[in-house]
Amino acid sequence: MIIDFHTHIFPPYIKYRREDFFDDLGFKLLYHNQKSKIVTAEELVNAMDINGVDKSVVFGFPWLKEENYKRHNDYIIESVNRFPERLIGFCCFYPTKNSEKELLRCLRAGLKGVGEIAFYNSDITLSIIDSLKGIMDICKENKLPFLLHTNEPVGHMYAGKSPISLSGLYMFIKTYTENKVVLAHWGGGLFFYNIMKKEVKDILQNVWFDTAASPYLYEKNIYNIALNIVGLNKILFGSDYPLLSPRRYFEEMKKAGLDDVNMNKILGENAIKVLRDV
Repeated sequence: MIIDFHTHIFPPYIKYRREDFFDDLGFKLLYHNQKSKIVTAEELVNAMDINGVDKSVVFGFPWLKEENYKRHNDYIIESVNRFPERLIGFCCFYPTKNSEKELLRCLRAGLKGVGEIAFYNSDITLSIIDSLKGIMDICKENKLPFLLHTNEPVGHMYAGKSPISLSGLYMFIKTYTENKVVLAHWGGGLFFYNIMKKEVKDILQNVWFDTAASPYLYEKNIYNIALNIVGLNKILFGSDYPLLSPRRYFEEMKKAGLDDVNMNKILGENAIKVLRDV
C-alpha cells in the first residue's frame, strides 16, 4: 500500500477566488503566483488514481483567522467522509487560544492528526513552543501525529521558506519528546544530527521525517544518507501534492538504488505504524 503523508486540498471557493484571501500573509506568500497550484479533493483523488497512490493524508492551511481555518477544516472533514477509503484528514490552524477547542471538534469529526502547522514569518520561539502546550497535550493523550512545516536554514530562497532555525526546531522537539512528531521536508536537515553520540538520538526517538519537495531541494542520494543516519523506519513518503507528482519521487527512489524492502517501508509501511493508534 502506498500512503502519501503530505498533500494539500482546498475548497472550490478558495481555489477560484484565491485573491480574496491574500490578507493572510502566509497564504499570499505561497499562492500569490497563479502558477502555484491549488486542487480540490476530487482532483487529488484523480491524481492518486493516475499515480497509483492508495491513501493520502490531507491538510488545510494554518490560517490566522479562526473563521478561515474552521471552514477549511470543515472541508477536510467533508472530503474524508466523501472518500473514506482514500483520504486521512488532519486538523490545521494557526495556534491561538481557541485552537484546542478546534482540535477537539475535529477529533470528534474523525480527523486523525494535526498539520501541516507552519510559522512562515517567524522562527520557532519559546513563546510559540509554550503556545502549543495544550495542543501537544491533546495529541499526546490521543496518540495523534503532529506534522510541522520545516525548511533548511541555508541555501536558495523560495516561496514558503521561513526563517526557521534548527536550534528553534530542536527546542520544540526537546520540549515535547513524548509526542509523535512528523517533520516535513526532511526536517530542514535536522536528521543529520542523529549521528551525534550524545542526546540527539533520544530527543528524536518519536520523530519522523517526510520527503515533501525533496526533488526540488536535494539530490537523490539523500535517501541513502537518511537511511544510514536515522534508519529505514523513520522516513515517510510525502509528495506535497500538488507541488509535485508522486511519480517524481518514485523515480528518484529507484534511481537512488532503493530496493523493494526500503521502498515499501518508505511508501506506506512506516505511515501505517505512525497512524496505527489513531
